[in-house]
Amino acid sequence: MSGAGAAVAGDSAVTATAGITGTAGITGTGLARRRSRRGPAPRLAGAGRAPWPARLGAFLAGTVWLLVVLLPIYYMVLASLRNESQYLSGNPWLPTGGLTTSTWGAAFSGTGLWTDVRNSAELTAGTILLVTTLSLAAAYRIVRRGTRVAAVSFRLILFGLAVPIQAIVIPIYVITVKLHLYDTLYDLTLVTAAANIPVAVLLTVNYVRLIPRELFDAMSVDGAGEWTVLRRLVAPMARPVLAVVGIFAGLGAWNGFLLPLILTQSNNDTVLTLGLFKLDTVTGASSEYAVNVPVVMAGVLFSVLPLLILYIGLRRQFVKGIGGFALR
Repeated sequence: MSGAGAAVAGDSAVTATAGITGTAGITGTGLARRRSRRGPAPRLAGAGRAPWPARLGAFLAGTVWLLVVLLPIYYMVLASLRNESQYLSGNPWLPTGGLTTSTWGAAFSGTGLWTDVRNSAELTAGTILLVTTLSLAAAYRIVRRGTRVAAVSFRLILFGLAVPIQAIVIPIYVITVKLHLYDTLYDLTLVTAAANIPVAVLLTVNYVRLIPRELFDAMSVDGAGEWTVLRRLVAPMARPVLAVVGIFAGLGAWNGFLLPLILTQSNNDTVLTLGLFKLDTVTGASSEYAVNVPVVMAGVLFSVLPLLILYIGLRRQFVKGIGGFALR
């Protein structure tokens, strides 16, 4: 009996071993077939590298675009470092005939340009403050209050995107005159901010909707009120989109020309764009119909610096905000 049991046990072991081996073989074959269907494993070194004609074309296209951007800046810098006679007689693209900084002094001496810079700074700061504050508050109420009133209010705000500011500039002028706000920076700030509110609310609403609802519920359970939720949750998480909205609103306010031209008149409320427009008539030129290009170029270059500083200061938040919309 013991020999027969050993024989049976041996046969069972062989059968089990064969079954396991067969199963492993089948499993290995199945995996091999799946891998063969998926294709070879991806290469880590040089994977997805484009052929050299495509890389060369991309390099040439990037170089052309870089030249398109840098050549006007180079022209303005070089022209601003010459006087009028050097600019008219020399090559405008080569630094020949000597360079001077006298044109920068002429651009700000007796022209009132410093006052224009101060007015533009106040206009831009006020516009950014109003647009970011109102758009964040409106977005919070629209997202948190899913009522019909909130939906209708959102549609009415978005209706402003379909109405260009140029189409309603005359009614705006009449209203400002009736309210005794004409020729003031307060009026110009309010109108400029109102023109930027529709797109700012649209961007902010779409971004606030990305905040998980569980965070709102958690703060409500902890006893936080509406103001606390807005200040401690929504505002910190919405910083990237507020940076995007602030940059766009700041650019529109700093570079605006039509609204300051219509809504202001006195030199005390002139902004920088109007000051640059009048700069050639203030500084004078070689003839009655000529323009002192070096002085104008110096003023234009100076007007670019605040925008550059604003973008450098908010570039990280700007990239985060744009990336948040792209990854929705």
